[in-house]
Amino acid sequence: MTTAMGYLTVCQVNRVFIFHYGIPSTDFSGPLMIVTQKIITLAFQLHDGMCKKSEQLTPEQKHLAINVRPSLIEYLSYNLNFLSVLVGPCNNYKDYIDFIEGRHISQRLRQNSGACNGQNGYDKTPDPSPLNAVCRKLLVCCGCMLFFLIMTRSLPISYNVDPHFVSHAPFLTRLTYAFFSIQAARPKFYFAWTLADAVNNAAGYGFLGMDENGKPSWDLICNINILRIETATSFKTFIDNWNIRTGIWLKTVCYDRAPKHRLALTFILSALWHGVYPGYYFTFITAIPITMAARAIRKSIRHYFLGSRGLKLGYDILTWAATQLAICYTVMPFLLLAVEPTLVYYRSMYFHVHIISILVAITLHRKHNPGEPSATTKTFSSASSSSSSSCSAQCQHVHSNNNDKVD
Repeated sequence: MTTAMGYLTVCQVNRVFIFHYGIPSTDFSGPLMIVTQKIITLAFQLHDGMCKKSEQLTPEQKHLAINVRPSLIEYLSYNLNFLSVLVGPCNNYKDYIDFIEGRHISQRLRQNSGACNGQNGYDKTPDPSPLNAVCRKLLVCCGCMLFFLIMTRSLPISYNVDPHFVSHAPFLTRLTYAFFSIQAARPKFYFAWTLADAVNNAAGYGFLGMDENGKPSWDLICNINILRIETATSFKTFIDNWNIRTGIWLKTVCYDRAPKHRLALTFILSALWHGVYPGYYFTFITAIPITMAARAIRKSIRHYFLGSRGLKLGYDILTWAATQLAICYTVMPFLLLAVEPTLVYYRSMYFHVHIISILVAITLHRKHNPGEPSATTKTFSSASSSSSSSCSAQCQHVHSNNNDKVD
């Protein structure tokens, strides 16, 4: 982990200070970020399988542990295969090898049915086609591309720190423009991750199993759930459904293994993995008090609004607006990148989210009884059952488990 992250950091430093925040035509930081995730994932899974005792592992770690060292060609194939070398997503070694050796679909079908048909389970199992899933995801990509070409370019992020705009526009105008400019910046990420998912599906990789309606689900390595992002009513829900595979990676290599300060270390690792632009660190450090405040609010007051449908609807609308504005405030430095524009933006917003989140976290943390089960824990199962089918139940479950603890 130290070697891989160190090499990635050296390359990121080279990009920032030699190319001066530019993106050269030979930039390879994106693919290197994916390879770094895979190298670290495989290293931990090998360590779990070959160096640790079974009782030292969690059930998830036992399931993913690798007991035999891969050959060189297997190692290179997992890290550099063309399906995911550009934008990912990161996947588990066992799932990838099952796909390469031709047992990916049949094994998951047998897990669902609990029985094998025929001599070895291969000849009688149905062969679900990814065609519908691929076509649906390509349509989403087309929609995101059109939105990007029409809307995104007309709402540049840099205008948030334009001197004339900052000095003359009222606070509510600045807040509204920041909200819509961040909304308009998302489709390029939607496009890249959805296309990557479609590419894997088109090759026959990413089959999760049959859903509750008996239809094949191709969301094993889904990386995003657009509907739940745009309708998120909590910081947790947004994180759960944004860059899902990276969230799972952070959970499995850092959050589950750190002896203390797991939340802070996970956010710091995330910032370091993204690069060395100062804006990344502003974003992830800002996310720590916001996460703590969101957790405290959910534990302390949410249950008061569950008594009637009207109160619940009002609470959902209020928390949706608060979540989207908090995300907007948190993510802005990630897109501005440099220190000076970030501070200009924060000063124009009067640091209001920093101040509110820290005060809320401190105040409600003192009032909340640590022994009381959290509202997040009580309501997670019911919330999960109503989640959109555009992302797999499995990746939702694993990633949400992380954020159930984090958020």
